[in-house]
Amino acid sequence: MIDRFINNEAMPQQSVSKKYILAIDQGTTGSRAFIFDHQGQVVSSAYQEFRQYYPKPGWVEHDALEIWASVEKVIRKAVVQAHINPDKIAAIGITNQRETTLLWDRRTGKPCHRAIVWQCRRTAHICQRLKKYAKLFQDTTGLVLDAYFSGTKVQWLLDHVPGLRVMARRGDVAFGTMDSWLIYKLTGGQTHATDMTNASRTLMFDITTRRWSPKLLKLLDVPKEVLPRVFSSSSVFGHTSGFVAGLPAGIPITGVMGDQQAALYGQGCTEPGMIKNTYGTGCFMLLNTGKKHVRSTGGLLTTLACDEKGEPVFALEGSVFIAGAVVQWLRDELKVITQSSQTESLIAGLKDTCGVYFVPAFAGLGAPYWEPGARGAIMGLTRGANVRHIVRAALESMAYQTQDIFDLMQKESRLKVKVLAVDGGACRNNFLMQFQADQLGIRVVRPQMVDSTVAGAAYLAGVSIGMWTSDRIFKSKSVDRIFKPCLSRAQADGRYAGWKKAVGQVLAGKE
Repeated sequence: MIDRFINNEAMPQQSVSKKYILAIDQGTTGSRAFIFDHQGQVVSSAYQEFRQYYPKPGWVEHDALEIWASVEKVIRKAVVQAHINPDKIAAIGITNQRETTLLWDRRTGKPCHRAIVWQCRRTAHICQRLKKYAKLFQDTTGLVLDAYFSGTKVQWLLDHVPGLRVMARRGDVAFGTMDSWLIYKLTGGQTHATDMTNASRTLMFDITTRRWSPKLLKLLDVPKEVLPRVFSSSSVFGHTSGFVAGLPAGIPITGVMGDQQAALYGQGCTEPGMIKNTYGTGCFMLLNTGKKHVRSTGGLLTTLACDEKGEPVFALEGSVFIAGAVVQWLRDELKVITQSSQTESLIAGLKDTCGVYFVPAFAGLGAPYWEPGARGAIMGLTRGANVRHIVRAALESMAYQTQDIFDLMQKESRLKVKVLAVDGGACRNNFLMQFQADQLGIRVVRPQMVDSTVAGAAYLAGVSIGMWTSDRIFKSKSVDRIFKPCLSRAQADGRYAGWKKAVGQVLAGKE
């Protein structure tokens, strides 16, 4: 049974003296903490990157203790910068990178292995072995059978860490995505829980019955003893234990959502037909379909999101593995820029890419292709092409991958979308947003608060305790800029045809 409140505890109501919400955004490359005031405005924020580990080609790992240290650090910084007493924090909201998988020892609280990141492809062979059950997985979970999700990662860890499977069957091992890990740490190890949006990304959760699926657990050989309890996103997940990150004991955690569902909520897309796209490390488009369970036949995912009260609804999702991460690659590996913000000025004045297309399939291709064997490629290089053309092609790749998903989403949902709400760090790039509007042929709306992910976690935590109503908080959102299409469909279609050709070449040469 999915409980709304732990131990039937009533949702706490805000105290007049407690006027702030702490929102934690545990992302793929860094952790952030924001303090929101009683009016829903940001008072302070802090950010801390952490290390990425690449033990083998296609493998990506995180150190969960490093992640926790980064979260503690940003919480302390945000509270100090807000000039508030942490006793004034009424509730905590959490949002997180989804699918990244961790197992830890229940007795000691120590991770059993580094966390396997959502981008990691090490379990592709497990997916291949289970391929005959792909329809069962999709019908039950709304997901495609892919190494992107958590289930096969759990199996890999249980099979490859000596003695771990025996410990798991004894009930000594806990599985969680990063939300569960943070809840566990914030509550001093008292709570092992997750919410429905994160559970719906594991390949182990039935999104219709909203329970862990015994059939899929058996296929994945994952013992039920490792699983967290699952709650609605607006539940009391537990209370801070005290002496953690400088927070006092007793602050309730009242809002938890996976990052993309949090962004959907933060954009106010709580009704059927509303859509958003987040330009982060990856690129993620979600369309709220309400109570309607749309089953995709073209490579989209069906997942759980939230209505205005934090209760589960269905959504269609398209996931791009590499979006903003391609700019990080330009910075860290190719070293053609020193800061991500330099890309827009670097390509100023360029009319096109000189025929260059960049397909950033560093970790395979996500929706709608779902090809783990694909690898990145830069196509169409001639003597006239230079680094500026490559940088522009990298930015354009985010818009093209978004168009792949947008076109399919309109077709399968049978909805005519006229406005795309955008958020995430890369949406600050004006060139990219105008290019996106031109390619889709619709308005692209960028809010002043582009950190919709963390805003969603804060808004839900506040709505849950009655600090504000969802109607009030969404109406208070301000628009920064609206990008209107100014390119003919013939030109946009011509560009896109070149992209599809480049992707076709990558797929033809996959491993």
